[in-house]
Amino acid sequence: MVKWTAGIPSLERPDPEAGLSEYQLAMRDRLLAAPVVAAPAPWRAVFGSSLAPVGGLLGIGFAVHPGSGNDLVMVVSQDGHGLFDAVTGEKIARDRDPAPEDGTPDESEDLSCPGLGPIAGTRVHIAGLFGGGLHSGTGDGWSVEVVQPAWPNERVLLSHGDGLPHHGPHGEKWWHVFHSSYSTLRAVGFSPSGRTLAVATSSDVTLWSRGGG
Repeated sequence: MVKWTAGIPSLERPDPEAGLSEYQLAMRDRLLAAPVVAAPAPWRAVFGSSLAPVGGLLGIGFAVHPGSGNDLVMVVSQDGHGLFDAVTGEKIARDRDPAPEDGTPDESEDLSCPGLGPIAGTRVHIAGLFGGGLHSGTGDGWSVEVVQPAWPNERVLLSHGDGLPHHGPHGEKWWHVFHSSYSTLRAVGFSPSGRTLAVATSSDVTLWSRGGG
């Protein structure tokens, strides 16, 4: 049962800070104070200073281009399937009317959808609204995590080595690279190669790359 507090006198409302230690309060304040910044080198924003709008986005998955070796990002939305080159940002394939049994990943036991364009004939695991997940780290020490110091808004933090928010200054060891304050976060993570970082919300996808194939 939902318990509404709007009409409860302030002295009777639950204190959101009750039970938090001084360390937890300091950590929350540290996260709240960190502005969104550009990802550090060698990362670069694939779509420049903007993002790729995808209305009704449900989830994303990674594949590899059989020719160039570039990471590919498959996007599943209410309007069909799309495929982006994660190095150039080019949309290289589109299917606006997939078969009903392949339209969304929940139709498959392994949360996958059929590939399209250069990866036709394969299946791609999709992470997002229906579950699944992406890599949270790379083999050479990069990590990504999602925090909620001011629920329900979510912040995406990129870090390297021991630079999680518990250690080191913001902008040197860890970076607040995305703030989901306008849409619902769907999936966050790296490609299996570790060369691409993706953040998908219900309305768009943002990509960072650190090299080609």
